[in-house]
Amino acid sequence: MNIAIRATDLHKAYGNHQAVKGISFEIPTGCVYGFLGPNGAGKTSTLRMLMDIIRPDQGRIEILGTSQIGTVRNRIGYLPEEKGLYKAMTAESFMSYLGSLKGLSTAEARSKARAALDRFGMGKYARSRLGALSKGQGQKIQFLASLLHDPEIVIFDEPFSGLDPVNQQSLEKMIIELAQGSTTVIFSTHIMQHAERLCDRFLLISSGRKVFDGDLQSAREYLPRKAVLASPENPASLKSIDGVKGVVPEMAAHDKSHPGAAAGNRWEILMDRHVTPHQILEFCYRNGIGITHFEYSEPSLHDIFVHLVHHSGELPAAQSARE
Repeated sequence: MNIAIRATDLHKAYGNHQAVKGISFEIPTGCVYGFLGPNGAGKTSTLRMLMDIIRPDQGRIEILGTSQIGTVRNRIGYLPEEKGLYKAMTAESFMSYLGSLKGLSTAEARSKARAALDRFGMGKYARSRLGALSKGQGQKIQFLASLLHDPEIVIFDEPFSGLDPVNQQSLEKMIIELAQGSTTVIFSTHIMQHAERLCDRFLLISSGRKVFDGDLQSAREYLPRKAVLASPENPASLKSIDGVKGVVPEMAAHDKSHPGAAAGNRWEILMDRHVTPHQILEFCYRNGIGITHFEYSEPSLHDIFVHLVHHSGELPAAQSARE
């Protein structure tokens, strides 16, 4: 497996605040890799260290096989969290200018800018001044500008922030197209739905520390499976099945102040990985537990995120394949 980026034991402090505390990870070539974590977790500081915008206080970074990041900067595309536009420039001129900073000739940058705008339905805004465009349109143009030089790696810091659902969907489509073209895509977000749909792997950071590095299936190992069952009877006897960890009223699972409340006689069944929905249904049939509704789901990335952040000091040593 080829490695696009390798970071080892990164530390970064701002005065007395330790923003990044010994983070290590590897990003395979062609991977869509998410940096996830609460606001202030250290995501932006880590990405800025990758881009050599700030230097780590300790640790080592290798990108495209070298620790001399300046020598490969033109092979990387970057969209920062704090996005700024030259409002008096036209979309085409702005993109061309940024392309020229990445080594493209003026003619090549202009040609690529126009082609990119046309391809993504933005051609009619080519000669529009950036100050006259909406936030979503401006962000799309910045996104396209970061790709103009055909980078091998692209890094997007909170690319979905502030966008409406339509523009978020459009941005997701662009990321998928990049991944299909074997570009290594790295983006930070605290919106779990984007990461769940897009990422091959993700790094979860909390309070400057790594709490998970791997794929979604591996992360699901940390949470019990959950089924929701609606029944006029109390199905507490399901706990006699080996691997069933709990049977609780659905509302009580979310509202600890009302432990006896049930939402329409709905119950959450918490179970180990080896327990199947078929076992639950068969037990109910054999024991006369009537069922009016049944659903089973794998833990979502949101569930995993909340669990790992809240238990980040209690994870087993196997929490990362990279350790």
